[in-house]
Amino acid sequence: MKNWRLAYGPRGQRSARRAAVMVILAAVSIATACTSPSAKPASPVDGPAFEFLDAGDGIEIRDGDDWSMPASARPAANSGFFSEEASADDHVFTRSVDLTWAQIQPAPGDLDRKGIGDAQGMTLDSLDTQLSDPGTFWMRLFASGESWAPKWVAEDCGVATYGPDYDGERHLPIWNECVWGHLLATYRELFIERGLVADPRLLFVYVPGAFTWAEYDYDVVASAVDAGDLDLEAYLAWYGHAWTDLVELFGEHANKLVFTGEDYPFGPFGADDDLLAAQAVEAGLGIRTGISEVSNFHLSEAPAYGSHVLPNGHLSVDDSLPVHDGRRIVATENECYNDCGYETTDPYYAVRQSNLKALQLRTNWMYVVPEPSYFEEFPAHWDWVRLSIGATAGTASDAWAALRDAEDTYWNSDEDGPFGSGGESWTGRPWVRNLERWLVQVDEPKSVAHRSHADAHHNVLEAENGTAYEGLSTDVAEGDTGFVFDLDSRFAAASEECVVKVTYLDVGTGGFGLDIGEWSSRSIERTGDGSWKTATVAVPLGSLAEDSSFRLSLAPGANDLTVRFVRVVRAE
Repeated sequence: MKNWRLAYGPRGQRSARRAAVMVILAAVSIATACTSPSAKPASPVDGPAFEFLDAGDGIEIRDGDDWSMPASARPAANSGFFSEEASADDHVFTRSVDLTWAQIQPAPGDLDRKGIGDAQGMTLDSLDTQLSDPGTFWMRLFASGESWAPKWVAEDCGVATYGPDYDGERHLPIWNECVWGHLLATYRELFIERGLVADPRLLFVYVPGAFTWAEYDYDVVASAVDAGDLDLEAYLAWYGHAWTDLVELFGEHANKLVFTGEDYPFGPFGADDDLLAAQAVEAGLGIRTGISEVSNFHLSEAPAYGSHVLPNGHLSVDDSLPVHDGRRIVATENECYNDCGYETTDPYYAVRQSNLKALQLRTNWMYVVPEPSYFEEFPAHWDWVRLSIGATAGTASDAWAALRDAEDTYWNSDEDGPFGSGGESWTGRPWVRNLERWLVQVDEPKSVAHRSHADAHHNVLEAENGTAYEGLSTDVAEGDTGFVFDLDSRFAAASEECVVKVTYLDVGTGGFGLDIGEWSSRSIERTGDGSWKTATVAVPLGSLAEDSSFRLSLAPGANDLTVRFVRVVRAE
């Protein structure tokens, strides 16, 4: 059994932040990646807030990371930022509607639309008051907590509570068939009989309403197992129908259901509960993770998202799965950097990596809180995220590969996992190679990429996040003088006018260029000033649609080159 407390313990401190929604951050040293012009006024369908940085007369070199998007970029359908409160200036248009079970059904029978509630330190307005706002919303029904659930439910079902959870709350056994039956009846009355499920303003609902923050962690389940009141057979018997119950209840609107559990939960049943999040998704629900700020840990092998570790350490995502059909919700939450018990002196790095991880998982919705998410400090990056989430290979404005070697300490143990006996099918375990979205770095003879130690990060936010080496390098001494990339054919087929953006470390001497088929760019020369730079290279019209493979090549006599990020951008 893995130690869930090591991974999720600090998360319990998010309650103090969410109760206040916005907090004053501790003073930290912030290094922005680039300077950008002021953003335009916001609207739900805004294009880029910043000018696209093109290739000038063929090649343009600029300092830092380059997140710019072409003028044609638009947010994807069924995508966006969501939070407790809407903030139109930050492109956060979707607010929460939060209720407790006791608040809306203090007695059996009809719902109470006027009562107020309390959960996780928040005072919750009545249902009618919260629904009076005309804007879009998402919902949580805080159901399982002893102070959230109606007293009559525990009395009728004859159940005790378990816990406490990491916020000190005890919970009803939601797996008890009597408790579950009452909760389903409340869901039916609230969403179906009252027609709320069909309200176009309602975008999605976190389910099943348990446990801390309605996030389905396993500490309460483990408490019941430790008490001798729950075993695997009974748990799986309930789990096997719980999600189909909800899908059948919501019918044509089942795409609004979002399961809040995780793949490989830190639960009491060993390998028997490893893939239960994927089972919920297979039943027809969407999925959400709450821990992508710790971007290297635990989310490499994520079957509910279709993400798997390949034998060479790269991550592959099957975005043909139903969960990525464009109707369901694939969500994450990126707001805990200098908050929720976490601390970092390099928030730009932490924000950047967590968002790259979220996009690698093909998320279409992201929980943010503008201040602790560092919207003001890193506006160009967040604008890129806004225009990226929810896109597909055929609709995205860019495809990219973040070159790196990062340690997923979750897989440090001797447990086999899905990788074969002893893990021998994942060479280099637990090191993950790159984060990639429709652009894959490929090792070929004379173009094998090597770990670079030029930009190393250790234990960012917490020790479980391990070590990450950002950037990969050539090795001229070993005969490896370039990098090869394969572009997803679905992206390439839709690409005519493109640029390639290469973020590299300007050290050493000698140039490098871009090769596509028989065409080669002119040389990109290094100055040796030691800074990270991004070279934007214009490529011949339609060249990547014809040949989806390209190479970065060192000039003869050049020193080794470290590259951190490569983007192919549709410039039309």
